[in-house]
Amino acid sequence: MSVDVQDTEGRRAVLGIAPGPAGGQAQVGILVEGSGVRASWSCTPGAARELAAALVEAAAEAENARSEPVTVKASELLRGDVRDGDRIMTVEAVRPDGANVLVTWTSGGRRSWSQVYSAETDITLRRRLRPES
Repeated sequence: MSVDVQDTEGRRAVLGIAPGPAGGQAQVGILVEGSGVRASWSCTPGAARELAAALVEAAAEAENARSEPVTVKASELLRGDVRDGDRIMTVEAVRPDGANVLVTWTSGGRRSWSQVYSAETDITLRRRLRPES
């Protein structure tokens, strides 16, 4: 797998990620190649998972920091919407139930719970997820 990245001065590079060679200790290889740059590292699968989780969290924070809050009715919530507040809460599922809506939330700590709202309840979102066009 490879990902295009750039440094703080805008120079592009390719970050390549692959399992390490068979045999011996399990490793994940990371290779950075760009104009005048070549560096390689390896880490354990556990460290690779920690890096992936840190990248996901940083991406969410970057997206959330750049958006303006928006208020929608509970009945208009979409999977992936992020609630505005002190803690990150993401909509996992929305199920209409007559005049009410059952919303399942997931926290940044991977906990999930459900709450019932009147369909007309205003919910302030930090970020509104929209399908890619």
